[in-house]
Amino acid sequence: MPTPKRILVAKPGLDGHDRGAKVVARALRDAGFEVIYTGLRQTPHQIAQAAVQEDVDAVGLSSLSGAHRELFPAVVRALREAGGGNVPVFGGGIIPEEDIPALQEQGVERIFPPGTDTREIVSYLRRRLGIEG
Repeated sequence: MPTPKRILVAKPGLDGHDRGAKVVARALRDAGFEVIYTGLRQTPHQIAQAAVQEDVDAVGLSSLSGAHRELFPAVVRALREAGGGNVPVFGGGIIPEEDIPALQEQGVERIFPPGTDTREIVSYLRRRLGIEG
């Protein structure tokens, strides 16, 4: 049996609401991924360090505070600086549709808006990470 892919789920910044992140983490775990959840109020540097130390295959970010335009790209930059530049970064939360292109240009591969079915996130990761099924 192959080793499960490892996904880091993180809440950058001062946003104190993590219910959505925990729902996604549980759905990923239930789908066979190994999930590392960093908890609330993480800096981009802390998230990048955890991703590299845990040797994750992808990083998922959640933001409800409106700081995603600054924090998500900061995590991508910190990840590159820490040696994890090949690790795909995806995000979700309260993110206006008009912000998505700018986030993608700055290295956030995919954004999942509110109401996204968790199966869509699982499918994205399976395709992106080359997992059958």
